Amino acid sequence: MNRSKVKVGFVSLGCSKNLMDTEVMLAKLVKAGYSIVPEDIDADIIIINTCAFIESAKKEAIDNILDVAWLKEHRKLKGIVVTGCLAERYQTQIFDEIPEVDAVIGVGSIHRIVKAVDAVAKGLKFSAFDDKNESPLGGDRILTTPEYMAYIKIAEGCDNRCTYCAIPSIRGKFRSRTIEDIVAEAKDMEALGVKELNIVAQDTTRYGLDLYGSYKLPELIRAICAETSIPWLRLLYCYPDKITDELVAEIRDNDRVVKYIDLPIQHISDTVLRRMNRHGDSAMIKSVIAKLRKEIPEICIRTTAIVGFPGETEEDFEALCEYVKEAEFDRLGAFTYSREEDTPAYNFDDQIDENIKQERYDILMREQLHITEAKNENLVGKRLTVLCEAFDPAAEIYYGRTAADAPDIDGKVYFKNSLGKKRIEPGTFVEVEIEEAVDYDLIGKTI
Repeated sequence: MNRSKVKVGFVSLGCSKNLMDTEVMLAKLVKAGYSIVPEDIDADIIIINTCAFIESAKKEAIDNILDVAWLKEHRKLKGIVVTGCLAERYQTQIFDEIPEVDAVIGVGSIHRIVKAVDAVAKGLKFSAFDDKNESPLGGDRILTTPEYMAYIKIAEGCDNRCTYCAIPSIRGKFRSRTIEDIVAEAKDMEALGVKELNIVAQDTTRYGLDLYGSYKLPELIRAICAETSIPWLRLLYCYPDKITDELVAEIRDNDRVVKYIDLPIQHISDTVLRRMNRHGDSAMIKSVIAKLRKEIPEICIRTTAIVGFPGETEEDFEALCEYVKEAEFDRLGAFTYSREEDTPAYNFDDQIDENIKQERYDILMREQLHITEAKNENLVGKRLTVLCEAFDPAAEIYYGRTAADAPDIDGKVYFKNSLGKKRIEPGTFVEVEIEEAVDYDLIGKTI
């Protein structure tokens, strides 16, 4: 078989951690000689890397598989490979319920992607579900993000066992990569032109505990800074109960760590937190937020919250709303509770009606919008450093992000170039004077 004549397309769904698995699979296929095409309609084989964290993610994954199955019937597509969390979670059910699928490989088997595509190209069925707790960590990647920005996954799996979450059963136990391995990858990222490195794991703050016997995130940050000159390092997926004084000091004192932290609290009611099996209580959460604000006054704190968890009373929800108003989080995302099979909360009493969940979501996000609007209005007239991402020819305006905006999840800064006709290249840092605030976004001009 001439692999170079087989055109492979990718659909990558879910979080940034899943995206990096896609990038590893891309690298393996290219090294094996396969041709990668950007458009589904041109592909002979399509790989769908799926998410299955909550019901909406599962629905999105299944919809994508069915859309691709249409191409198999009506166009030139010959094979479909399903990988990722949906594949790991439902394994043989995918073959049974969607017969158009030709290969299914779990999260511990992405290193078998070439064998899977080889089999499908020959008209064969293929499946692999290696032990996810023993699968290789890291690996060569082909970046699919813009060349100035990348994610780096420092660990796999999760040991927190929140009662609503299926990730430990899907992704396995928490396993850290070595500092040396991560630093080597960071150096590769810098060589490719990366200026913003987003550090991720299921629980970033737990990094190193399994390998070294203690939390090593601050040491890892120092090692990356010692071996690279990447100007922006960003911390995502941190847990409140693992925010140590050493980590706070590292964020505060290291100029290359952006003053931003992604710190999901999920709730503030002690009753709900206990039922969620979250580590720590409301007093701990409030103490951590207060410490971060005291030690790093300019810090941007992003959080997430779940509304409609089983047994959440009106009083519990009101306590969450009141704390959101009190804490004035800079960024907040909310989810309605998704009842997931094979999790303890699935069988909890007092499941909340979907309409009530949605009402509570709308109320909470409306409160947050008021906070965000007020914070953004306070930035009018200020000068901010912005990482330029692109130029929108239709609107004739550039856009990018400040250090307070993580890629894909936070707002944008739209700006006119007042420095002459020279084009501003993506990945360039520019100074922008903010002239207007519109909901979650800012508008300004270069200075």
